[in-house]
Amino acid sequence: MSSAIDLYYWPTPNGRKITIMLEELGTPYEVKYINIKKGEQFNPAFLSIAPNGKIPAIVDHDGPGAEPISIFESGAILQYLGRKFQRFYASNERQRATVDQWLFWQMANLGPMAGQANHFRNYSEQRIDYAIQRYTDEVRRLYRVMDQRLAREQFLAVDYSIADMASFGWIGQHANAGLQLDEFSNVRRWFEAIDARPAVRRAIEVGREERKRQRRLAREERRITVPLATR
Repeated sequence: MSSAIDLYYWPTPNGRKITIMLEELGTPYEVKYINIKKGEQFNPAFLSIAPNGKIPAIVDHDGPGAEPISIFESGAILQYLGRKFQRFYASNERQRATVDQWLFWQMANLGPMAGQANHFRNYSEQRIDYAIQRYTDEVRRLYRVMDQRLAREQFLAVDYSIADMASFGWIGQHANAGLQLDEFSNVRRWFEAIDARPAVRRAIEVGREERKRQRRLAREERRITVPLATR
């Protein structure tokens, strides 16, 4: 069966939001890898689909009016797919408002703050203690917000939804932000429940072999380009 949806993807927390949704829906899709380590996100062909130069993005060849549509920004993609398939995105307006609140919370807070904490902890060439402390403290605060919510509800928006899919990958990166889930028992319970879902396990595997292949190629390129005298 041919796929109506092309997914422009690299295995990151933002990318995995969409593989989780597509796997949960059980709808066919074709992965088109955008290797962000090589800067492929800045290729003109991809920028015509995702002007901000970020993954993920989709092209739905069976869009509204049976015409193709391209969508960038992971939150917008989740909302679009939720509306199209009428799953994981409540139809009741009150419930949908709850989903939207927690989806936007992730987009505006959890993802950006965790990303900054990871950058200053693990990638910055210059160690900046103020930045590390600032972003780590903010991520910890956000985990507390989430933990308090999950003390009252099984999932962020009561029922399992795109809001949970959006946050899952970022919580999986907790160590990169200097946190441990043992500090947040409700978040840990939520994370383990979602991690055990068969569709989520399949989604996590998407791109794993491609990333390994690209790493092998990079090692081979470095080996070839190193001068003989330095080996």
